[in-house]
Amino acid sequence: MKAILVNGSPHPSGNTSLALEEIENVLKEEGFDVTVIQVGHLPIRGCLACRKCHEIGRCVIEDRVKKDAPFFAEADALVFASPVYYGMANGTLVNYLQRLFFSSRIDWRYKVGAAVAVARRGGITSTFDELNKFFSINGMTVAGGQYWNGLHGRDPGEGKEDAEGLQQMRTLARHIAFLSRASISEKEAEGGFPADEAPTFTNFVR
Repeated sequence: MKAILVNGSPHPSGNTSLALEEIENVLKEEGFDVTVIQVGHLPIRGCLACRKCHEIGRCVIEDRVKKDAPFFAEADALVFASPVYYGMANGTLVNYLQRLFFSSRIDWRYKVGAAVAVARRGGITSTFDELNKFFSINGMTVAGGQYWNGLHGRDPGEGKEDAEGLQQMRTLARHIAFLSRASISEKEAEGGFPADEAPTFTNFVR
């Protein structure tokens, strides 16, 4: 089993990393091959809406999105973690995820996804909701834990004092492992995943 943890913080040793480390340790104990991708410090621009990716199967912008896409195709579980900025996820992470999901031809269905938000105080639930939208629109299985997936801390390392938040990360990781095994088992079973209908697209303006 393979898991990709995406760190949307510009600080590789901050509290977002603490949350992901807690998840990574449990996933490794559960037998996962874990890859951590740090993107918060990178100059990743937003989507150009050129739709060229629909012709060539990848984004035309030459940066980490193009490089990382093949790793996501092979992953069974994904975790997106972000610090809270004005009640929202880091803009760099959002640019990365929007272009990754829109431009790639990856079959995301039934991969397990989990969102994690890290804040000094407020904005965790709104950021958590924002990141979960990437999973639900693509038919993924959304993993939860014992509470909304968040860790509190401002200064680097302060998240270590949030005992409940760290426990939530460990619980979340165990749920990710369970759901991933169940998904792989169903995929390999006779019949595999259910067949979806061809998408029907409508507009509200007539």
